[in-house]
Amino acid sequence: MTLSSIHSFAFGLATKNSHGEIIEVFYPRPLAQPDTKMVGMIAASSGITDEENNTVELDKTTLLQILQQLRSAGFEEQASLVDKISAGRPCIVACFIFADNKPQSVAEVFLKLTLLSHRLALPNSLNLDGAFGVLHNLAWTNKGPLELDELADKQLQSRLSGELLEVMSVDKFPKMTNYVVPPGVRIAHTARVRLGAYIGDGTTIMHEGFVNFNAGSAGAAMIEGRISAGVMVGTGSDLGGGCSIMGTLSGGGKEVITVGENCLIGANAGIGFPIGDRCIIEAGLYVTSGTKVNVLDKDRQLVKTVKATELSGQADLLFRRNSLTGAVECTPNKTNFSLNEDLHSHN
Repeated sequence: MTLSSIHSFAFGLATKNSHGEIIEVFYPRPLAQPDTKMVGMIAASSGITDEENNTVELDKTTLLQILQQLRSAGFEEQASLVDKISAGRPCIVACFIFADNKPQSVAEVFLKLTLLSHRLALPNSLNLDGAFGVLHNLAWTNKGPLELDELADKQLQSRLSGELLEVMSVDKFPKMTNYVVPPGVRIAHTARVRLGAYIGDGTTIMHEGFVNFNAGSAGAAMIEGRISAGVMVGTGSDLGGGCSIMGTLSGGGKEVITVGENCLIGANAGIGFPIGDRCIIEAGLYVTSGTKVNVLDKDRQLVKTVKATELSGQADLLFRRNSLTGAVECTPNKTNFSLNEDLHSHN
């Protein structure tokens, strides 16, 4: 099969429920924009005849055929992977995403989330429209994911066997570290980082830090607050304890919030609009897009009063609350904020 192009591809180990439906997939070595010759060869062996996004379950005979073809064509890395996974007993699939369309299957969603966490795609660069409707709400246990209507029986079976079935979460998204741990990161509480998070090299996420799917940090950052879905934090920035950044999921907002490089969002502070490089939000101050802000010059004289959204993306700003009047003020930021290099360069 000759391909014109392909968005992404991966071999995966899938979990099925009692109805034979795939409910999650682990992709050990996903590929973005893979070699079209290699994927065309795999597609032909898998019975794929057109360039429509598809997920195919592979039997032992097909896996052996694919393995031989990959080795003869010199694609040794993928051949080695096929050799390893074919020795196991779980459901083995090949997921083909030819075009970045709205995902139609669990396997497609999991591949896209995995691409993000492997840093093979940036947040907001993949079509994840409708992902919530595709994914199953599962019990994520120490023995793998389970449909909720199957959980009670599995808990009983475990107790009768003298074991405990631990339920770590009930969610549509698993924690990232059960699928990939990107290099150069520290994550104090792994349950607070969902699969699909993009965690930049050098980032430290403390115990109360949270990173949603399709969000994350571009490079080294200190995360002690909340990064909501869709939000990207620039290199060198620090999100203080308990701080929050508005996402695009729960409130219905469409604007993607970003934090520039070398910014500081103080403890228990937050933003609802994009900020540029070298900006500081005072601790405890939450600035939404509609917050009225008094803009002061370098001599602290009032220039104008605007909505915060009118300052979107501007660099070198300090947002604070006047302790006497309670008014939110914005002044030129003269502080040269930077992360502790030793702390983040040795992850």
